[in-house]
Amino acid sequence: MNRFISIFILLALTFLSCKTESQERYILKKKNAISKIPIENGDTVSIQDLMSKNGLKGLSVAVFEDYKIVWADTWGVKHDSVPLDKNTAFSTASISKAITAVLFVVLEEKGLIDLTVPVNTYLKRWKIPQNEFNKDTPVTLEHLLSHTAGTTQHGFSDFYEGDEIPTILESVQGKLPRYDKEIEITFKPGTNWNYSGGGYTIAMMAMEDHLGKSLADLAQEYLFDPLKLKGTTMKQPNEVGFLTNVAKVHNARGEIIRTGIPITPQVSASGLWSNPTEMSILIIEIQKAINKDSSSIFSAKTAQRITDVVTRKTIGGWSLGWERMYGFGNLEWFSHGGANTGVGGNVYATMEGGKGIVFFGNGPNDIRIPLLDKLKDNIIKTHGWKKPLDKSNVEEIPESLVAEITGRYEDLIWGGIARVEQKNEKIFFIRSNEAELFYVGDNTFMRDEFPTMFKFSPNANGKTEIFNVWDSSDEYELAFRKIIGKLPFELAEENNYAEALLAYQKLKKENPSHNMVQESTINRFGYEKLGENNYGVAITIFRINVELYSNSANVYDSLAEAYMLSGDKESAIDFYKKSLELNPKNTNAVKMIEKMIEK
Repeated sequence: MNRFISIFILLALTFLSCKTESQERYILKKKNAISKIPIENGDTVSIQDLMSKNGLKGLSVAVFEDYKIVWADTWGVKHDSVPLDKNTAFSTASISKAITAVLFVVLEEKGLIDLTVPVNTYLKRWKIPQNEFNKDTPVTLEHLLSHTAGTTQHGFSDFYEGDEIPTILESVQGKLPRYDKEIEITFKPGTNWNYSGGGYTIAMMAMEDHLGKSLADLAQEYLFDPLKLKGTTMKQPNEVGFLTNVAKVHNARGEIIRTGIPITPQVSASGLWSNPTEMSILIIEIQKAINKDSSSIFSAKTAQRITDVVTRKTIGGWSLGWERMYGFGNLEWFSHGGANTGVGGNVYATMEGGKGIVFFGNGPNDIRIPLLDKLKDNIIKTHGWKKPLDKSNVEEIPESLVAEITGRYEDLIWGGIARVEQKNEKIFFIRSNEAELFYVGDNTFMRDEFPTMFKFSPNANGKTEIFNVWDSSDEYELAFRKIIGKLPFELAEENNYAEALLAYQKLKKENPSHNMVQESTINRFGYEKLGENNYGVAITIFRINVELYSNSANVYDSLAEAYMLSGDKESAIDFYKKSLELNPKNTNAVKMIEKMIEK
């Protein structure tokens, strides 16, 4: 249960004199703003102190309800000792995907593009390779924008001034660091879901090929200029028109990473820059249109197209660009998060009532995300964004069922671990936070603040499984499986190379399609640890990937980078050379070897 006690300071907020005419239309001048948030012992801590304790350099927040921004604030610095202000833009990372999807729907309504025709119709520089999955079911823009196309390549590397910046064509062909394989289709389009920055890059190429304009220019013309958003852009730092008031990215030690300003050629996937106030303005316009209010740029049809659920293959479902969520106060939300190296944030917006939160922070995931989650929960509680759960059909839980369902579970959709625990005769599901479970019969539970019911069922191996059950439908989705012993990634986190490798090999043999044993999943896991400066564990993870995928130049490149950052140049050079043997076009390996030899 939430035992947190909140202390708030009443602030009469007015925005800086440099705010735009557009911002003025959205701002409600007076509202409670938060300066402190609860901590586990029942005390409170100031946001600035919590940031300092955890090493987060900067944080910017905007909160809106009733279709107006009710408060916004900043803490910390954008770089060095230069403080943030409400107009400071952040790299929004994958939130770019959601705004790209919004743009595509606007272009569709204007008759400039059709999201339902085969995307190869629009592609000129490159075509999606045909295979058994897409030969009879062509990939469409709608598939790509909803992550149901089956495309590979989860994300992309960050680049900085002085790097050789890949083109969009090279990006889809796999001719860039860490991604040495052409994007391909791995399941029949429309039948499953797989998050793919590669798919968004294909969509960007198709639209640019078809309309002859850059994504950045189209977003400016159809979204940012109509809303008078002066601090939002899809231009990149190496292009004319990039912003000057920006937050630099920082590592776990609070140091600026390289130049601090990443360049993202795959703009649709993660190239948007914005601040919480301007992002809120755009989101409020979508919310107004959803509820058939007067939006200045979106029709009700466009807003519905943006937010309608395309697939239920994830909790809450997925629309065109947006994750659809039914939680956080038992309300319906559309949302997206973003995380590039050393920066990221989230957008949360309700389908009704014009409520929402946008925040960005310039620090790595493990520092930023826990703090932002606490702040989000506190804002929602403070503002009273809560709809009571209907408990009229709740029953007493059989004791035998309690014993069967309590324990640790593997998250089969997103990865990681969840727990089911009994506390004070109540049952809780614990993932990133606690949600009480309410028994409604037939091994099924409602969850407070979650969209689906849980149905528990033993599988053939005696491991209890949890299925998401959609209310008023026959849709079931296997989501969690009870864990006996430790998972492979847990052993890797313990730096137990031998046992972890055996566990990964066993899982890959038994279930080769399991997300946990995919090369890209293991690689991302390694880079998470690298971002935490946990070089030993990162090297263990990359070594495992080398053993599992010994013919991939990418895994050797990643292992070489980990050794280089740990200070072991000799091993780094050896593995960069191995990567070059497998992929002679790996210019990153050549550059890194030259750099280390020079030193």
